[in-house]
Amino acid sequence: MQAAVYQGKERIVVEDVGEPALSAGEVLLKIHACSVCGTDLRTYRHGDKKIEPPRILGHEFCATVVESAAPDANVSVGDRVVMYIVIVSARDRYVEMGRENLSNHRTTMSYHHDGAFAPLMKVPALAVKQGNLFQVTSDIPNDQMSLAEPLGCCMNAHSRLGIGLKDTVAVIGAGPIGMMHASLARLQGAQKVFVLDTNPARLEMAAAFDIDGTVLVEADGSHREWVREQTDGFGADVVIAAVSAAAAQNDALEIAAKAGRVNFFAGLPKSNPIAPLDVNQIHYKELEVSGSYSEKKSDFQAAFALLHSGRFPADQIITHHLPLDRVTEAFPLMESGEALKVCILPEG
Repeated sequence: MQAAVYQGKERIVVEDVGEPALSAGEVLLKIHACSVCGTDLRTYRHGDKKIEPPRILGHEFCATVVESAAPDANVSVGDRVVMYIVIVSARDRYVEMGRENLSNHRTTMSYHHDGAFAPLMKVPALAVKQGNLFQVTSDIPNDQMSLAEPLGCCMNAHSRLGIGLKDTVAVIGAGPIGMMHASLARLQGAQKVFVLDTNPARLEMAAAFDIDGTVLVEADGSHREWVREQTDGFGADVVIAAVSAAAAQNDALEIAAKAGRVNFFAGLPKSNPIAPLDVNQIHYKELEVSGSYSEKKSDFQAAFALLHSGRFPADQIITHHLPLDRVTEAFPLMESGEALKVCILPEG
């Protein structure tokens, strides 16, 4: 079969590989749709020490079970499924807390196990045993259902932000993750939702969502004044920094209202992770600042349920589709802002 194999920095090659052969407890999936994640882009451009080439990437997918060597699995041949991709090999304090994403004993699909940029993918026996496969029971399209994994990561951040009817929310970053955050804030009842970005094309796409306004991030800081004007001078009650930039993190602290909540959803590049921040903003405004990494299983379950409900605008998030042999064309589409989420269709 053909698969998109990561062979090192800026080297993803679509080539012939052997079809996966199942061992006891494993399940074989036929991949219908696999969306491209920002981490796929980062891996392609900069490499990733956690990934040992050659490795088939792709971890945001919807598939059908075509073969099973796991008689006790919670899914059967013919079931359409999505997957919680964090696999825990031992229990530790974080697993006991229900925070599998922080476990020291976790492995992940497409990092430590071959992923879904291929027609077929096998699910490790431990993941099957842990119930990481979820049966899709609605008629939601495959490409939209592939959003369960990234949406679950957004749910992780929202689980500690407590957004509600009294809140004004500002999201920095109008990419697919930023628009997922904005859409979740609206569904949680936020009074107003604003989106900020440096890319006018991205903001034009963002304006089509159910939000209250967009603003271009400018070097003169006028976007910060714009947020204050839109919030009667107070600032936003909740700010989510959904871009990997120190400037965005500083903006988040600046535009947050007193007693506001700030989430650094996107980390900084590991090559330069130290950011000068105005911590007086945290001190004098009594801000609550949190980070967000990956997702808990409960977050994935919540995202899975929300997609099934039909209330999440998944059709607006997926903007482009490409066949497997054109997978690297996704990266410039993402970087330019022409695309939100690009979905790879291994079946053509």
